[in-house]
Amino acid sequence: MKRLLLAVCAIFTTFALFAQAAPAADSAAAAKPKAEWKKGISTTIGFSQLSLTNWAAGGAGQLTLNTYADFFADMTKGRFLWTNELQAGYGFIQSFDTGYKKSDDRLIFDSKFGYKAAEKLYLSTVFNFRTQFARGFTNDEVVSNIFAPAYATLGLGIDYTPVKNVSINFAPLTGKVTMVNEPELRYRYGNAYDQFARFELGAQLKVDAKLEVENFKVGTTVVVFSDYLNKPQNLKINWDVNAEAKISKFFSVTLRTNMIYDDNILLNKTKYLPNGDILEYQAAGVQFKELFTIGFSYTFGQKKK
Repeated sequence: MKRLLLAVCAIFTTFALFAQAAPAADSAAAAKPKAEWKKGISTTIGFSQLSLTNWAAGGAGQLTLNTYADFFADMTKGRFLWTNELQAGYGFIQSFDTGYKKSDDRLIFDSKFGYKAAEKLYLSTVFNFRTQFARGFTNDEVVSNIFAPAYATLGLGIDYTPVKNVSINFAPLTGKVTMVNEPELRYRYGNAYDQFARFELGAQLKVDAKLEVENFKVGTTVVVFSDYLNKPQNLKINWDVNAEAKISKFFSVTLRTNMIYDDNILLNKTKYLPNGDILEYQAAGVQFKELFTIGFSYTFGQKKK
């Protein structure tokens, strides 16, 4: 606990020192900097339909729809930087035999506020919120819903940009809250039955990287979190990849993947025993999702750099 208090004091002292680092003479001589904003929205919509009538080879008719939108608003003012991004995605498969199932569901908000302390180095505050829109099922069992779960993190630390379009953020003081508003789902995400919100305090490392070449662009974000208060050696990892290749002005191919490992999240597992019995149980494991879409895409406003 003493080490934690010392770390908190050191971080806030550093912020205070850098906030007073600009000489008064320079401040008086220079005009007040103006805020410069960059804003834009990237959208993607993919749709397919299958209908079968007296089809000898079998199969089932279905409708599929995948939608994705990426909103951003970034501001720079003198030494200050503020970036905001909201990702919203939803997709479903409507099978005429098995019914409705969602294929993608995400709502993610990221915000970062930084003060430029040195070349390529910012003192920063980072915030992240993540949840989904609708109920999710596994074998007709409800396993998720809006705010079941929802994650919110707030971290203080430094942000380093070694090269353009690469950001390394280290926040040694990070608070994380896991919220589950449906009591029957709380055990799946590490909360007690009567515990809506579970708090964790630890360190977070976040790496963002982007690459754009002509009509192809790819971005990846890796977040690693360690909880000081409970098994700090058990790292929690969230890795997102978004890739897009433009076919024409209005059509593109997109690939989005998401990998998660969190030992607090329980997954349904099946084990076949030597005697022929089947054992159903729950345990932590690696989660992976991949979504490939060909469809309409368009960017409103400015492009995110």
